[in-house]
Amino acid sequence: MKVGIIMGGVSSEREVSLATGKEMMENLDPAKYEVIAIDVVRKQDLLEQARGIDMALLALHGSFGEDGTIQGTLETMGIPYTGCTLLSSSLCMDKDLSKRLLRYEGLHTPDWVLLRSMEELRDGRMAAFGYPLVVKPNAGGSSIGVTLARNEDELVQAARKAFSYGEEVLIEAYVTGEEITCSILNGAHLPIVSIKPGAEFFDYTSKYEPGASTEQVVTFEKEIGDRIRLAAEKSYQAMKCSVYARIDMILKDGIPYILEVNTLPGMTKTSLLPRSALAAGISFSGLLDAIIEGSLALRKPAQDAFV
Repeated sequence: MKVGIIMGGVSSEREVSLATGKEMMENLDPAKYEVIAIDVVRKQDLLEQARGIDMALLALHGSFGEDGTIQGTLETMGIPYTGCTLLSSSLCMDKDLSKRLLRYEGLHTPDWVLLRSMEELRDGRMAAFGYPLVVKPNAGGSSIGVTLARNEDELVQAARKAFSYGEEVLIEAYVTGEEITCSILNGAHLPIVSIKPGAEFFDYTSKYEPGASTEQVVTFEKEIGDRIRLAAEKSYQAMKCSVYARIDMILKDGIPYILEVNTLPGMTKTSLLPRSALAAGISFSGLLDAIIEGSLALRKPAQDAFV
């Protein structure tokens, strides 16, 4: 099978994507796959380089990766791809919309407001939250552009920073508790991982610098564990995920608060999904096999592609 690893991309998460792609290249079984690295520097690179591959293994993050754009392009080209669909990807990329759907499903998520301009900081909608506040781009990942604001001056600076990454900014109440992540692979729950960042929150450095955070598989008493897994499963279903996804939460007083649903979670040496899979006895190579096989079971090459 000819597998094209789609990596790089045009978003602020390009370097993380390249690291994910490199890790995938090193762990795909050469006896099973003919591996082709496709570094997307321009959007048209995909059209030029992906022809003839049997499966697109997605290692992209951010815009033109997690937002459904590349999934739609590959569907048009008739090329099966790994992970969630166009719709699921675009839903999860929009944090405001995701949180609205999660709330509709009766799930807990930190209170928030959406800003479309700096002027909206003055309308006082977030006054009830108190400080600190979590400020982040509404579309994006890897904690890029995310700041913890402790007062009004820091809030203004944080909002300006977040707006530099997109047209909308999410301001979220800061929920204290144990940060955990739950991964689902082909309908099965993988072990829960607890995260203890070296910083005040799980920022970019904590995620990608070795030793910057402590991450370990954790077991909860049955009632709480069941509550966490149910919240993860309901989030996965509400966002119409398929094949695999990682659901990030804060556990406060036994209640899981959903932070976000990741449709293309990182797959570097320090990433959480491979760590969780390994705790379930699944090697990195086996994890990639499961993602490819699960995706192929859902998608067959289209016979009527436009290009």
